[in-house]
Amino acid sequence: MSHILVVEDEPIIRTALRRLLERHQYQVSEAGAVHEAVENHNLDDFALIISDLRLPGEPGTELIRRAPNTPVLIMTSYASLRSAVDSMKLGAVDYIAKPFDHEEMLQAVARIIEASQQSRAAAGVADPAPAADTASDNTDDTQSMGIIGASPAMLTLFKRIRKVAPTMSTVLIQGESGTGKELVARALHENSPRARAPMISVNCAAIPETLIESELFGHEKGAFTGAVAGRTGLVEAADGGTLFLDEIGELPLEAQARLLRVLQESEIRRVGSVQSQKVDVRLVAATHRDLKTLARQGLFREDLYYRLNVIELRLPPLRERGDDVMLIAEALLARIGRNMGTPALHFSKEATNSIRHYQWPGNVRELENAIERAAILCDEDEISTDLLGIEPDLEQERTSQATSALESMRSPSSQSTEPAEDLSLEDYFQHFVLEHQEHMTETELANKLGISRKCLWERRQRLGIPRKKTANS
Repeated sequence: MSHILVVEDEPIIRTALRRLLERHQYQVSEAGAVHEAVENHNLDDFALIISDLRLPGEPGTELIRRAPNTPVLIMTSYASLRSAVDSMKLGAVDYIAKPFDHEEMLQAVARIIEASQQSRAAAGVADPAPAADTASDNTDDTQSMGIIGASPAMLTLFKRIRKVAPTMSTVLIQGESGTGKELVARALHENSPRARAPMISVNCAAIPETLIESELFGHEKGAFTGAVAGRTGLVEAADGGTLFLDEIGELPLEAQARLLRVLQESEIRRVGSVQSQKVDVRLVAATHRDLKTLARQGLFREDLYYRLNVIELRLPPLRERGDDVMLIAEALLARIGRNMGTPALHFSKEATNSIRHYQWPGNVRELENAIERAAILCDEDEISTDLLGIEPDLEQERTSQATSALESMRSPSSQSTEPAEDLSLEDYFQHFVLEHQEHMTETELANKLGISRKCLWERRQRLGIPRKKTANS
């Protein structure tokens, strides 16, 4: 069980974070300030230190100097993003913005602890936490890339990452949702000369259209209603490091024009400013969509596409990776078992067979969710097929039915403007979006459906409904 120290002066936040981590089988100690952490604990005893940036007395970054052998994760508000980047230059392993998403925090903690354990093992240093159970014959590539895989397609990908990482070239990562495109981006960053600088990750589909330019490029005080103070954009925050733009196909056309200037001139201009400033950023983008086709349709800037597509890396879906699916499944089960305190968990023979033959339309993300669900519901050490909840034949039938229904709705012969009374919720969603997306923005569609814009985007991906874009969208 990994031991984590939480240093936070707000008791409510500190307690909530402790409970979150303890629910996921971490041992947690607390402190309200740097001096309290140093006086009451041996900092080398921890697998990870999570500290707020702003603390009474000394700042959280002081722990980086006090605990040189322990990774430090800095928590900060968006308003002090520049300070977070400075923290990473001082040696923080990563930062996370407050208020943080619970899943985001747990993923960051698991990733940092696992990377620290691998680093210690490689250096022959005893680890304060139990060593990671690899559950497979990991290659040197898998360890250096942080990605599990031994299939020919993945070995080719590893080889290309090694060649591309040391360069400044822009990279476009193509792959289905859930395949791990951000892992490839992180491997590019961590195997590059920029590894000690920050990598800033942005999901272009998760930011409201009205805010995306401000989020990416920053704004000056008074630039628009509500801009009560100037703000550093994410591109500027990545100065000296890597900017990863996930789902770049969802980026509005206006923001695409600004991004093109970053690539061409290596400079940005904050919203509301008349002054430009230089930035040194290596751009890595990812998408599951065909940008070339979108460019031909006028839905994506053609000049930006060619700027992005200097180096293209294709990440194969899980169904095309052969025995990799079991390597990943075993590694995921080992990690989940450690976090839950049940390291003896294993798959039954039937479950192993089902995992190998299931198509995994949601790729690694779906595999991880299925294994976590099975581990939670499992009463014994053996996980059965029933607990995984995967039914290949039924899944293929549902996919076929959804495709047929969508094509039927797109057909010109369909004269009805109102959905039939017996439509399912997903059928209604498809009908409504296809009927109204030509004259409604994404925000208006989401409001009418009573869901968030991010939820609208996720359902589009799941149901295969392309987003209609115009220059004014």
